[in-house]
Amino acid sequence: MSSATARPRRRMSRPERERQMLDVAEEVFGERGFRAASMDEIADRCGVSKPMLYEYFGSKDGLMQACMARSKAELYEVTQRAMADGTSAEDVLWRGMVAYFEFIDAHAPTFALLMQHPIDSDTPQAAAEAVEDTRRQQSALIAGGLRLFAPEAPESTVLAYTEIIIGGCERLALWRTRHPEVTAQDAARHMTDFCRQGLAPYMPN
Repeated sequence: MSSATARPRRRMSRPERERQMLDVAEEVFGERGFRAASMDEIADRCGVSKPMLYEYFGSKDGLMQACMARSKAELYEVTQRAMADGTSAEDVLWRGMVAYFEFIDAHAPTFALLMQHPIDSDTPQAAAEAVEDTRRQQSALIAGGLRLFAPEAPESTVLAYTEIIIGGCERLALWRTRHPEVTAQDAARHMTDFCRQGLAPYMPN
């Protein structure tokens, strides 16, 4: 992007500037992929110098890892907060799934890169590991919700359904990018219905 179309530069605090850099980096990584993304373009869109970008993050790898860390923390916060507001075991599960799909909707341009495998072979190993860390983080929340939802289910069943939900939610989120008429609430209802049907033998009467 030329300097003529770059975002106007203004004085920002360090936290504000860092948030702006991460927002722009997510956009560029999502549009270009890690390998094709350029620190020059990211700096240009931010309206800062490339040396300033390196001063904040050290390298393109470091910038990608910072994007991943923020995405992971934000996803955990929104899903945990949503589940804490649940009024029943099923409501806890449903609210967590709605929060997940709404988060993905808000990060749609970067979903493929930040949340969905396969990651580009040139993506830093630390970033690839961060995707798996995010999955493990969400797995812990889902497993906790399933233990409330189906308290009589063996632990192996809880863990199996947790993996099914993680994979199913990712595929459903990707599918919804081509079917925007399916809302986050619709997607959460489909996943909750699936859990109810499969775990019915382990649920309280």
